[in-house]
This record gives sequence, C-alpha cells and structure tokens, in this order.
Amino acid sequence: MSIRFDGKVAIVTGAGGGLGRSHALELARRGAKVVVNDLGGSRDGSGGSSEAAEKVVAEIKALGGDAIANGSSVTDDAGVAHMVKQTMDQWGRIDILINNAGILRDKSFSKMTMEDFQLVVDVHLMGTVKPTKAVWEIMKEQNYGRIMVTASSTGLYGNFGQTNYGAAKLAVVGFINTLKLEGQKNNIRCNALAPVAYTRMTSDLMPPETEQMLTPESVSPGVMFLVSEDAPTGMILCAGAGVFAAARMDEAEGVFLGREGLTAEKVAENWDKISDFSNSSPFFMGGEQTGKFFKLATEKK
Repeated sequence: MSIRFDGKVAIVTGAGGGLGRSHALELARRGAKVVVNDLGGSRDGSGGSSEAAEKVVAEIKALGGDAIANGSSVTDDAGVAHMVKQTMDQWGRIDILINNAGILRDKSFSKMTMEDFQLVVDVHLMGTVKPTKAVWEIMKEQNYGRIMVTASSTGLYGNFGQTNYGAAKLAVVGFINTLKLEGQKNNIRCNALAPVAYTRMTSDLMPPETEQMLTPESVSPGVMFLVSEDAPTGMILCAGAGVFAAARMDEAEGVFLGREGLTAEKVAENWDKISDFSNSSPFFMGGEQTGKFFKLATEKK
C-alpha cells in the first residue's frame, strides 16, 4: 500500500514551522500541491511576517514539488476567503485541509485574562471553523474532501494552566463529530490529531533532551493516513515519538433508576453502577444514543 497525493491540492495552516511544516513537506513529497499558510506571528499570536511560509515553499520547490505561500490569519474572514481564492485560481480544486495554526497564552485560570482566553479560542476554534467553512462547498461539489483538525491531550484530558487551550482543543473534536456525519454522503472525511511534539510552541514546556525523540516528523505519517484516500472518519489519533493510538469518548453502560420518585440521593446511592466503565461503549450521537436510553428505560430489571 502506497499513500500518494498526486493531483491533489492541500492547504496547511500554521505551516511555517513545526508540525505544519512537517505535514506540508510530507504532502509535497507524496505528490500534493501545497498552500503553505502562516501568519508568521509569535507564539502568543502577536506580530506577523510571510518569511516563514515562503521559506517552506522554497523547501518544497527544492524537492521538486509545487507550492505557494499565504500569510492570511485564519481568524480573518477576508484573509481566509483570499487564501481559498488564491488556491482555486492557482489549481482549481481543494482536496485536503489541515487545520494546524495555533497560539499559546498559558496561565492558571486565576491569572488568565478574558482577552487571553478569547484569543486562544478564536485562533484554535474559529481559526479551524473559518477555513473549513470556506472549503466545505468546494469539497461537496467535488464529492471529495479530507479535513483534519488539530486537537490536543489537553483538550481530551486536561493540563494545568491551559483552560483556554483545552477548551478550544476539545471544541474542534466536537466540531468534527458532526462534520463527519454531514460530510459522509459527499465523501468528505474529517479526523482529529492530538500530537505531542517538540516545536517552537512547546520548547519551554518540555526538557531539551526530548527534542530528538518528539520530532514533528514522527507525527506526520499519521496525518498522511488521516487525509489519504482510504482515511477513516471521525477518529481522534494521538501521535508522538513514533507512537500512534486512537482515542475515543466512552460512555458507561448505565442503569435505569425509574421515572417516579427520582432523587439526587438515589443517584448518589447508585453512583458506583452509573460510573462503571467495565462494559463501556463509544458514545454515539443522534438516534443511536436516543435508542440506548429508550432501551434502558423500557427493560424490566
């Protein structure tokens, strides 16, 4: 099995360095035409320069690939529209969108300002939603699309000092949980990546000796599969140091407590059963989930 992207066009946001650069280079090596998007700002979102994106484009061209640079902010409606227009004018289609752009403003919740919270949510959540919205109808018309969002273990499990980042990163998982359903009939597959890598974003959060092990290049192979022709949909892939593991949201089997005489005390008395995950199953949305509750409520136990 060989994963190739010949004839495919990919947009990678935040591709001026770190994980985004690694994803963009690997896509190009495998035949994709790549839009290297990067605002070129600092880690906290301030400033901007096209130099980083242009440097990655030069690297791709040196490999014999085809790429263009774009310096739009993923939170700017006009900028995102320009990025998509630039891509369509250049190549006439968009097959892959990798939402990777991000910033950090880490502080404990007590010390965090609302500005710090809002900006991080804007970049990670709305900076994923806006490019996705801009390519969605194009992908529907093509009857083909592969979308990847960048989540985080912070969103899945939490991390001290990152309430803003964690909220945004779990939000993008909720985003694709519905997109996977809406895109299914048009062959649009949507997945999430929860990476661990030593990059500019994480360099002061990890010991220096991890740099050689937690490389962006050890994550990108998982991304290539998530945006490939045979990609799954609705999956969360944790990746780092060459280790790959799927993650999911599970729900306990549950217990029927009756519809009459329900009290908080009854919930407390049955908490061990309610929170027993020994027979857990993936959480299903919509009719399947409603059916589970109906079944539990009508069974005689």
